[in-house]
Amino acid sequence: MPQSPQPITPAGAPTVRAAVQGLADRFAAAGIAEPTVDAELLIAHVLHISRGAVQAAVVRGDELTDADAAALEPLAIRRAAREPLQHITGLAPFRHLELRVGPGVFVPRPETEIVAQIAIDALLSAAGPEPVAVDLGTGSGAIALALATEVPHARVYAAENSADAFSWTRENFDRVGASNARLSCVDLAHAFPELDGTVSVVVSNPPYVPDDAVPRDPEVRLHDPEAALYGGPDGLDVVRAVSLTALRLAHPGGTLVIEHGEWQGQAIRDLLTADGWRAAATHPDLTLRDRVTTAVRP
Repeated sequence: MPQSPQPITPAGAPTVRAAVQGLADRFAAAGIAEPTVDAELLIAHVLHISRGAVQAAVVRGDELTDADAAALEPLAIRRAAREPLQHITGLAPFRHLELRVGPGVFVPRPETEIVAQIAIDALLSAAGPEPVAVDLGTGSGAIALALATEVPHARVYAAENSADAFSWTRENFDRVGASNARLSCVDLAHAFPELDGTVSVVVSNPPYVPDDAVPRDPEVRLHDPEAALYGGPDGLDVVRAVSLTALRLAHPGGTLVIEHGEWQGQAIRDLLTADGWRAAATHPDLTLRDRVTTAVRP
């Protein structure tokens, strides 16, 4: 018979330190990559404090109330079953933003922050007092809202065609309240014809996993929407559509920024060059894996 999970805290020691250690042990046994981080974040969620405040509580030897331990236990069970932490807390950090996420929308990843940075840098260097950026397949709105808030003199347009994802996107746009950001529920191939030839930066984190390359992590395989993961036999079907739409939208000298898998850089550079883009180049993320390819509209 399977063993019952250990309680959040051992009897007689209801401390935050014991809770962190107990959760970390359970999460490590479940195969979670950063069990202590997830334990601290889950406790922070229950206590309505920051992760840093949880770490400080550990140092001080603060106690965990019985009510807090009781509230923590069902969430710990869900996380040990490999439900994404962001689905449990309902929030995902992205750069300086905190975004609402849940079933139906792709959870933004830390590696996408470098994609946003490259797009932000290109937008900041664009000529004109009010440059335009477009995020194709915005999902949670992470990239678009980062651009809108970090380049406030720009106009940012975001397209998302999944009804399930769009409800989360709409909520995040409303929460952030960036007056220079516009959101549309539209297929990327037909996005924003009124902007044709005027856009300085087109950015996209499209689905790029090949259909037969099933992700190993249960958090991705079982919980991220398939439409946000799989991109056809070679993973590049949506990338091809992004390239053509971006050619329509971008003005001469405009920049295209595309996220992709670490082995896809050469294929995407070839694809973009064949479509007529110039200066295609692939850039690594902070783990030194190829993550983003850029190109310039001739």
